[in-house]
Amino acid sequence: MPWQAITRSIRGYPVRSSGGIPKRRSIWERIHMDPWLLGLLLVLMGSGLLVIYSASGQNMNVVIAQSIRFGIALVAMLVVAQLSPIFFLRWTPLAYGVGVLMLVAVELVGDIGMGAQRWLEIPGVIRFQPSEMMKLAVPMMVAAYLYRCELPPRLRDIAVCALIIGLPVALIAAQPDLGTSLLVASAAIIVVLLAGLSWRLIGLVCVLLASGLPLLWMNLHNYQRQRILTFLNPETDPLGSGWNIIQSTTAIGSGGVFGKGWLEGTQSQLEFLPERHTDFIVAVLGEEVGLVGMVVLIFLYLLIVSRGLWLASESQNTFGRLVAGSIILTFFIYVFVNIGMVSGILPVVGVPLPLVSYGGTSSVTLLLGFGILMSIHAHRRLLPR
Repeated sequence: MPWQAITRSIRGYPVRSSGGIPKRRSIWERIHMDPWLLGLLLVLMGSGLLVIYSASGQNMNVVIAQSIRFGIALVAMLVVAQLSPIFFLRWTPLAYGVGVLMLVAVELVGDIGMGAQRWLEIPGVIRFQPSEMMKLAVPMMVAAYLYRCELPPRLRDIAVCALIIGLPVALIAAQPDLGTSLLVASAAIIVVLLAGLSWRLIGLVCVLLASGLPLLWMNLHNYQRQRILTFLNPETDPLGSGWNIIQSTTAIGSGGVFGKGWLEGTQSQLEFLPERHTDFIVAVLGEEVGLVGMVVLIFLYLLIVSRGLWLASESQNTFGRLVAGSIILTFFIYVFVNIGMVSGILPVVGVPLPLVSYGGTSSVTLLLGFGILMSIHAHRRLLPR
């Protein structure tokens, strides 16, 4: 297709086929939205609102607040999808730099909540976590760097990527927020792996990480060490640090195959379950809809991941493939970690269930990521390979 036809297509004009007959573009192509992925996301968010209504003690104010946040996030996703990968490639270094500066500001003047200093607040305007934006900025920065390198990456390129990843991860871990720091690191490491890292280097990195575990343990905060010990044996402190995981597994187990029914969960409605509308919302779902409902939820997530991977595979340039692949695989990691920690197979790290748990910044960040994914698919021929 000639360049003129490509530009006309991007602007929404009809594109003529080889026979001279104009091809009418659908509304989804004009707004750069994938209808299948968008539909799955809307179903997931709608299901999340139903669960939040139950988990919050049937508090409509909480549901309305989350609905407004979803609306803002959907508008942000639509706007971002109109931007081209060239825009993201050009402005990613600035976004990364601003993000790092905001993390430094959190360390100096950030708000403290629940024992951690993770928020920046503009009085009367907004209160947000800069670490959330780094879930996108860090992997995109790594992808932008590798886009200009010869692939597969050499050891020197790996060292540069390690510096790009290490600075924001260290600042987030110092807040302290070990869970988010690990997720940011995971998202960026996925980019490096997708770039074709050799198995020899992967093995070397694994050895280095394993050798650094004792040092990591010594630098963990006391509550972080306690979380790991509680994961190994929650019964050692059933009324203290083990309370969360004991109550969540009890709630999931009591749901059985078909659950107790919507709004009928005892662990959640009687407030035995902590953080029931945020990090532990899966336990509410498991108690009320049982194994069948959990399987349906997991299947819905798998459909979203599968569609996202297909869109990522359609990209015809390195930057697009790396960013799109990282976004959807990181989304999968969020789901796996949250369900794993609530069901007792992973330590509790404070990761919300994507687009189901109550929260504003995380919802906006996730849908911004999907907007970038749809933009990369819609403009997949703009960047050179």
